[in-house]
Amino acid sequence: MAERIEILISGFGGQGVVRIGQILGQAAVYEGLFTTMLISHGTETRGGYVRSQLVISDEFIDSPVVERPDYFCAFSAIAYGMFKVLCTPQSLILHNPDLVTPDSALSARHWAIRAESLAERELGNAVFANVIFLGALSSKLKSISSENLVRALQDRLPPRYHEQNLRALELGRSL
Repeated sequence: MAERIEILISGFGGQGVVRIGQILGQAAVYEGLFTTMLISHGTETRGGYVRSQLVISDEFIDSPVVERPDYFCAFSAIAYGMFKVLCTPQSLILHNPDLVTPDSALSARHWAIRAESLAERELGNAVFANVIFLGALSSKLKSISSENLVRALQDRLPPRYHEQNLRALELGRSL
């Protein structure tokens, strides 16, 4: 039986929404898995709406659309409000509690991660928050090895920040 993992990542431009999807997709390819990614964004360069939909499977993917996300990374209250309705009781929603207030009527599971403050405190810059989220999410994805995730991260991010990004990844994985 095929395992299909649906991941939805949404927030504002500049938060690394697309980059997280690219890294996860590349890591899945390195694992020999099938993967698709759809990106949707506004016309703004930074600060506008952005969404990445990623599907990972051990068999051919017939539809790249995320309909019932297994994982939802909500980087903003607006993103959470738009997509929480897609979540099921089995969904895990990763969110920053400083930006997103969980809906108590929603039966999905929530995981509060203060990634921005953690990145600021541990790495000196909140820009690494997305990689902390990536690390946390990857700790739940048994089909993607740490080695292939690191390889994909190094392939997709600028070399001059590899040390900080690797540290951010480990911070997220340790949560």
